Amino acid sequence: MAEALRLTCLACGQANKVPADKLAAGPKCGICGAGLMTGKVAEIDPATLAKAERDDVPLLVDFWAPWCGPCRQMAPQFQSAAATLAGQVRLAKIDTQAHPAAAQRHRIQGIPAFILFRKGREVARAAGARPANELVGFVRGKLGASA
Repeated sequence: MAEALRLTCLACGQANKVPADKLAAGPKCGICGAGLMTGKVAEIDPATLAKAERDDVPLLVDFWAPWCGPCRQMAPQFQSAAATLAGQVRLAKIDTQAHPAAAQRHRIQGIPAFILFRKGREVARAAGARPANELVGFVRGKLGASA
């Protein structure tokens, strides 16, 4: 039997267990039915972030704000990176204007800022707008062959 991985639903915040060999099969949340590995960027709140950063599948979070020009320019690049990393890494974003405590908790000093989490630990961080291929390279470089 395959190892069960912990995945927080980025839509409702519910913890789910998914067999590792079923990640590519489009698993859904047992509570709300939302896709758990969609290849799309999810907009999350601090409570969901606190749960999802402990997941077994890596999570790359974009800390951004609507008034930030580079953040808005980065949005399509971040979505492109999410599609490229689908099935391996989940991508989410959190609005630092709406949730300043989340930015403070993670010591965000400038935006856009990216933090890669895995199993409750910060694996790496980067700041500044960049093309999707650089984000993908950053993630794969920090996670090794697993991404």
